[in-house]
Amino acid sequence: MRHARIIFDGRELDIDIDANDRITTSEGETLDVALDSDQITWLPPVKEPGTIFALGINYADHATELAFEPPKEPLVFIKHANTLTGHKQVSYRPDGIEYQHYECELVAVIGKSGKNIKREDALDYVAGYTVCNDFAIRDYLENYYRPNLRVKSRDSLLPMGPWIVDTADIPNANALKLTTTVNGKLTQDGSTKDMIFDVPFIIEYLSKIMTLNPGDMICTGTPHGIVDCQPGDTIVCTIEDVCSLETRMVSEQKFYGDKY
Repeated sequence: MRHARIIFDGRELDIDIDANDRITTSEGETLDVALDSDQITWLPPVKEPGTIFALGINYADHATELAFEPPKEPLVFIKHANTLTGHKQVSYRPDGIEYQHYECELVAVIGKSGKNIKREDALDYVAGYTVCNDFAIRDYLENYYRPNLRVKSRDSLLPMGPWIVDTADIPNANALKLTTTVNGKLTQDGSTKDMIFDVPFIIEYLSKIMTLNPGDMICTGTPHGIVDCQPGDTIVCTIEDVCSLETRMVSEQKFYGDKY
């Protein structure tokens, strides 16, 4: 089963989507609308976001691409809910920068609280998986191991969704094809099997440090294959058996409008 949050017919709804793409609300109402309909506005799929953990350099080929050595333990930084936006929404490119790239990532969504979770029990704490695009602004990267606010914490630069797929429907999250296209051109082609630290390892590691809670999200990093993104570009991040996430880039002025 897939789970999402949408705006439809002026209502904000929590929905379930079955294998036949039939949409049912949390109140049991069946919606007569197609998933690709322009009548649907997709919201970030986690209704009450908790801590957003992001992994840096969690694929060896991406480390090589950036001229860094692969880490010996997870490199984790924290993001906040202001960065979230949904499927088919816009993200912006800040004024005056030289290089902003996408990062297609598998996201593990925590479903129940846990501390000191053992690796072999870790997936019992995962409600499901979704996809994010953790945009990075390379101009301000002082230390890749600790991205600063200007690199990773801007509004709208963590598109996520469109839905969460139940853990039970993803037998092996460590063997999923991952691709990104920019304006229809394939620019990234990898697999979650190439993660340095897989989801169970990360959960064990994090839960030794702090309690994990429902709504926490773990963005697991991106493989090799990044390109600069410009206003007008459409980026589609796809992870096999999970979902495809589409984002359109706009300028900072267009994004903020009269608040620019």
